Amino acid sequence: MSENNPKPEISDLSKDMDSPFFSAVLTPYRSLGPNGFMILMLCFGAVSFAAGILFWSIGAWPVFGFFGLDIALLWFAFRMNYRSAKTYEEVVVSRNDLIIRKVGPGKRFQEFRFNPFWVRLSIERVEDEGVVKITLTSRGESVDLGNFLNPDDRTSFAGAMANALAVAKAG
Repeated sequence: MSENNPKPEISDLSKDMDSPFFSAVLTPYRSLGPNGFMILMLCFGAVSFAAGILFWSIGAWPVFGFFGLDIALLWFAFRMNYRSAKTYEEVVVSRNDLIIRKVGPGKRFQEFRFNPFWVRLSIERVEDEGVVKITLTSRGESVDLGNFLNPDDRTSFAGAMANALAVAKAG
């Protein structure tokens, strides 16, 4: 090769071939934020307290405790919902590697690695809803993606994932 057109080093080529060209982080949607949760709990608590005082004044004092139990159960249910909202899935596609990381609430963590050439993308559609299930299968192992997404987001992600796999297979 001439000095003006040097031959690239093998290590430089392998770095370019292994760099990810598609990356997505899928997270569940939660419509009630922390401020909305606080307002909801304050309103629910005020109504329960007022009704509890009413029952207390007519002599049914044990009902007041049950109103407090209702507030505690509602708070616990929302806390568990917010804990599950920390779930996410990360999908990274490079020419030689497809990595899927599923992180659940707490310490749950799963990682799947596939060769993009051997992966089959299965998309299940329902006429009224759109895409209802996205599955990647390779050598007997299957992984579902984006189960917590709404149908529109799942449809969008399925198209992006199909394009990414096509690019990886094309080289």
